[in-house]
Amino acid sequence: MIPARFEYHAPSSVKEAIALLAQYGPDAKLLAGGHSLLPMMKLRFAQPEHLIDINRIPDLRGIRETGDTVVIGAMTSESEIINSPIVKARVPVLAAAARMIADPQVRNRGTIGGDIAHGDPANDHPALAIAIEASFVLDGPNGRRTVPADGFFLGTYMTLLGDHEVLCEIRVPAFPQGTGWSYEKLKRKTGDWATAGCAVVMRRSGGKVSHVRIALTNVAPAALRAEAAESVLVGQSLNETTLKAAGDAARALCDPAEDLRGDREYKIAMAGEMVKQALSQAWARCS
Repeated sequence: MIPARFEYHAPSSVKEAIALLAQYGPDAKLLAGGHSLLPMMKLRFAQPEHLIDINRIPDLRGIRETGDTVVIGAMTSESEIINSPIVKARVPVLAAAARMIADPQVRNRGTIGGDIAHGDPANDHPALAIAIEASFVLDGPNGRRTVPADGFFLGTYMTLLGDHEVLCEIRVPAFPQGTGWSYEKLKRKTGDWATAGCAVVMRRSGGKVSHVRIALTNVAPAALRAEAAESVLVGQSLNETTLKAAGDAARALCDPAEDLRGDREYKIAMAGEMVKQALSQAWARCS
């Protein structure tokens, strides 16, 4: 199929994009990398009358450091994240995880902001953003606001992003020295979405976990922060007993949809395994 008829707009500034969103309201959609929206338009699951292409807005691209914060423009591609010296040095889990997303062609066009704003629980960046304690800068008719990733994802394709707002930046605290990290993702084949995934950021002191964030991909209507699993680990050493307890706590939170990737029981079981693998990898990277 081909998309329904639409009008195409190519603003050159965030202000212009916001004005177009306000003008056309629910009949308008933003176009970033297009890998989620365009297939839905071809199937006519989405039929926007106005398509607002934000690829020509230079302020939405790029990676920079501001003090101890890494700032990533929402229109920065996955390939740019993979190859960024700043990301590899300061938030290495992002560069490693981006290599697991789809294939090189998709990574050259797909953007971190599009992945986040879409609100798909199968996308990788929502759980990653929660684990790395990211925050999102949103711009709209009432000005800019910053919201934490933890709490931004409300359900399938549902986020705190307002109808007339544009996601402009992803802001991430740079990892302190000695931070361990991992993103473990079970998938059927290269380029597929996760059957279950887990992002972990960890620090340890005196042989015990002093800080840990655990977030899960594609095992609920939205990316999940596994706080119960975190609480099991803080102040404890990582061993067979604490790994099992954390995996069990994470599984208890899961509410996956059954699909071609597996039934509920399988996905929940695999979520627990991804948690244990990610924790073990992160612990090994702590120094």
